[in-house]
Amino acid sequence: MDHFHYVDGVLSAEDVPLPAIAAAVGTPVYVYSRATLTRHARVFRDALGILPAARIAFAVKSNPNLAVLRVLAAEGYGADVVSVGELERALAAGMDPEAIVFSGVGKTAAELARALEVGIGQFNLESEEEGLELAEIAVRMGKVAACALRVNPDVDAGTHGKISTGKAENKFGVPFDRAAAIYGRLAQTPGLAMRALALHIGSQLSSLDPLEAAFTKVGGLMHAIRGAGHAVTHMDLGGGIGVPYKTGDVFPQPAEYAAMVARVTGNWGVTLMFEPGRVITGNTGVLMTEVVRVKEGAGAPWVVIDAAMNDLARPALYDAWHDFAAVQPDGERFVANIVGPICESSDTFAMARDIDLVKRGDLAVFRTAGAYGATMANTYNSRPLVPEVMVDGEKWAVVADRIDPATILAAERVPDFLAG
Repeated sequence: MDHFHYVDGVLSAEDVPLPAIAAAVGTPVYVYSRATLTRHARVFRDALGILPAARIAFAVKSNPNLAVLRVLAAEGYGADVVSVGELERALAAGMDPEAIVFSGVGKTAAELARALEVGIGQFNLESEEEGLELAEIAVRMGKVAACALRVNPDVDAGTHGKISTGKAENKFGVPFDRAAAIYGRLAQTPGLAMRALALHIGSQLSSLDPLEAAFTKVGGLMHAIRGAGHAVTHMDLGGGIGVPYKTGDVFPQPAEYAAMVARVTGNWGVTLMFEPGRVITGNTGVLMTEVVRVKEGAGAPWVVIDAAMNDLARPALYDAWHDFAAVQPDGERFVANIVGPICESSDTFAMARDIDLVKRGDLAVFRTAGAYGATMANTYNSRPLVPEVMVDGEKWAVVADRIDPATILAAERVPDFLAG
């Protein structure tokens, strides 16, 4: 459920007609609904209420906007970060350092030191080498780092190959058959307080079965590590629950997910940690765009819009589907190709799709664009960075400015040896 709906034939975000935002800010523009964000955060949090001890760290990579993070901080969420930049954003949003988990396969020494300095709650170690480097830094700083060891359970998440992270050939975590020995060695290393195993097998999962298989497998590993005399007080189960991008698709609900987790982990006796991303923010946002023109094609007509693959990369990267809807539909439909203005054939959002009839100057939206949207934007073709807006009832505000090409150009320099 979201709070984007038609009022008198005009698509609105909560109580704000989208044409009003387009007139003031221009297009393309991301528009977020605070009510939707709050609702999804509470539904997920409340579903986990059946578990004896659960902590939630929002996957900042899915939407790092400061206003989004501030809303989630107010709902009691921590942060799962994968860079020092995301760490600083979480802190700026008011998230408790103790509720921050630092994930990612390539943390630098400077990033590890900064995370130790601010006192984050947990490092998710991707390798024994990373653990040893963190231990050296921690000892030097007079700190002890609470850590989880990320395990690669070699379970196929059944999702797109580019967002699958739990198979043996993926770069994440340590091999399952070596995990117990690595955990044991790190547990005896000064500067580290090993307390958990962590896993994350992929994103946009449409079934709970791969998650259950992975949790069961890593649960057995947990018992083996305990049997060897080492403490495991926490288990980080990652994220990955998908959302329906296409009307009619059905995905597991948070309550179903929580029931499965409760069944699998009932005898673990640990604090469970979760890192949801798109299930919280996916339906929170839309990308609004204007039709530049409709041109004749060899087959279907081409709907050329002012949003491009640099504004919403998912279709170009993953052949991802986003529902496309006119802001003021007249009831007519046609079959068309939807493309952006970038000089790449990959700047394509849909081919031969049945959509609302649109013409030059019409506004339209890509739905379910609140996750992995603006955060992946870039300036390819010297285009501006897309702005972001948050709506709260009848109020709305720009929460990230459009960064125009002139501003980007001003950050570049021509060296003296090229002058003249």
